[in-house]
Amino acid sequence: MREMSRRKALGAGLGVMAAGVASCGIKPNAASTSQPAKVGEGIPDTPKEKVGKPIGDGSTAYTGKQPNQPDGPVPLEPGQAPPQFVVFSWDGAGEVGNGLFPRFLKLAEELDARMTFFLSGLYLLPESKKRIYQPPNNDVGASDIGYLADDHIKETLRHIHQAWLDGHEIGTHFNGHFCAGSGSVGNWTSAQWRDEIRQAKSFVQQWRTNTGWTDLPPLPFDYDKELVGGRTPCLLGQDNLLPVARELGWRYDASSPGGQQVWPVKKQGVWDLPLQAMPFPGHSFEVLSMDYNILANQSVNSTQAPPANYPRWRQQATEAYLGGFKRAYETNRAPFFVGNHFEQWNGGIYMDAVEEAMKQMADKEDVRLVSFRQFVDWLDVQKPEVLAQLRSLGVGQRPAGGWTSLTDVD
Repeated sequence: MREMSRRKALGAGLGVMAAGVASCGIKPNAASTSQPAKVGEGIPDTPKEKVGKPIGDGSTAYTGKQPNQPDGPVPLEPGQAPPQFVVFSWDGAGEVGNGLFPRFLKLAEELDARMTFFLSGLYLLPESKKRIYQPPNNDVGASDIGYLADDHIKETLRHIHQAWLDGHEIGTHFNGHFCAGSGSVGNWTSAQWRDEIRQAKSFVQQWRTNTGWTDLPPLPFDYDKELVGGRTPCLLGQDNLLPVARELGWRYDASSPGGQQVWPVKKQGVWDLPLQAMPFPGHSFEVLSMDYNILANQSVNSTQAPPANYPRWRQQATEAYLGGFKRAYETNRAPFFVGNHFEQWNGGIYMDAVEEAMKQMADKEDVRLVSFRQFVDWLDVQKPEVLAQLRSLGVGQRPAGGWTSLTDVD
């Protein structure tokens, strides 16, 4: 696991953070205005037992429409307040035996929430086959995150399989997570991003060939169609990635650092959905809405700080998430984006903070805990004039004349 390679202040006080965000890896051995369907209520033509039509070598399969999706999005009615969208996303999305992946799948089921899992393609490639990976500007088989043990690859496959059936989105976190030096993703050309994406998809689409395993069912989706967005390692390299994303038909990118809590815009034809600055209790600066950035400001990048700090830091992290949520919910209703990792940093306090924050957000009126894909589904059916009005609201700014004056447009 690579921790943040360098630090800087981002803007007028986002606190200490990386040039983007690092440590998105895992140690290998350690929407709409309608509520989504309840998890577990699979649609009739896609029962969980159905294998579906194999694709390629049978690593994936077409099983029909994804279950547990919200009703089709509709435009806002004149004068209607927008829902408060919250997107929880997970970088890497590998299971290493700490039980965090199933823990949050279970929590999502309890809260009727959907999330986005940015799967690192390398987490489905056995280390014994690492030379299959040819990362741009790096040695063959190199990676700045560890390859997973075989048992953990199997667990990751099982949880990704379940996540999709539960209605969650499977995006990409690419592969080797290079954040420093000449091989950093920040230096990659568009052609190199295209090759990295090709490989990331192949590791998902050909895990059966690469592992030789026949005891697991195929992933129940066509990744060519499922993959519509991603987040780059350390939030680096977006400018050269976007032309490729647009060419591939991706609908959004979540790689931009230092975003604000305002309604999003498209960049190079792709929805730009950045992590955002949110209030940081006890400080005059704000912090980026990702677990590692909170950690960086609490323990100066240490993932095993003295335990005496944990209760205070856990509460501070919880209040940071809730503060960002409340600021949007009570004012401009801008979507709130939160990034996470399946890690037990500083005793697992950030996982506890995310869980508590999700629980408190979920019971509020007109709140939608959705995936990025579901959110852009909603954006894409809104009137451009309404979205322009929503974007006119600054951070923490309420519509002066109420929502009627803002969204009632011709």
